[in-house]
Amino acid sequence: MLTEERYAFILNELKHNGIVKMHELMMALQCSESTIRRDLDQLEKNGELRRVHGGAKRIYRLDDELSNNEKTLKNVQEKVAIAKLAASLIEKNDIVFIDAGTTTLAMIDYIENGNITVVTNGILHASLLTDRNITTYLIGGKIKPSTKAIIGPTSFNELRNYRFNKTFLGINGIDREFGCTTPDPEEAALKSLAIKQASITYMLADQSKWNKVNFANVCDLEEVTIITDEIKGNIDSFKQKTEIMEAKQ
Repeated sequence: MLTEERYAFILNELKHNGIVKMHELMMALQCSESTIRRDLDQLEKNGELRRVHGGAKRIYRLDDELSNNEKTLKNVQEKVAIAKLAASLIEKNDIVFIDAGTTTLAMIDYIENGNITVVTNGILHASLLTDRNITTYLIGGKIKPSTKAIIGPTSFNELRNYRFNKTFLGINGIDREFGCTTPDPEEAALKSLAIKQASITYMLADQSKWNKVNFANVCDLEEVTIITDEIKGNIDSFKQKTEIMEAKQ
């Protein structure tokens, strides 16, 4: 196997598992310990991983948050598939929380049962829900310019007064070790509270969100059910911690 092929294998294992062990790489790649050690040393020099005793650990790069306009243009078909599946889970007389985000926004077009009550912190969401004659509560607070989400202490205190059958959230990063994360601590706090106030929470995330870590933790994987567009690669370690629903395109 070529050196670049070994590098690619090692980095792929790190992406999915977070850590690799020397003896497992030796068996998988049929290479000597000295070869694997040189590979890990070079990848560490390249800034791709961090060496630990007996192997290596993945380096987590924190992503910047995109604006709503930028998010809207990404993974459109995947978001629609996820949105359709999420909307189909809403039942008659449900009281639900739908947070601000482009995938949750796409849900609204596919909500078939209008006899529900929705609480949201998304200005665009509230407008579309009202247009569809769905009973809607828009919580108050500070408006975040980039995403048109309402966040901050006022919205947090309002949300504490509500309880939900179901909560639907968007998310920026899903990681086996660090759980669900987002760049903004105020948004993270609101999402976390919405999870606690609901009987069940669905996290809507296309494949671009997997194996990513952001600044602020929202929840552990065990606290939510993940709706995604396509299950790729080795996600057995994720399935040990959470239920994963696959949306067919």
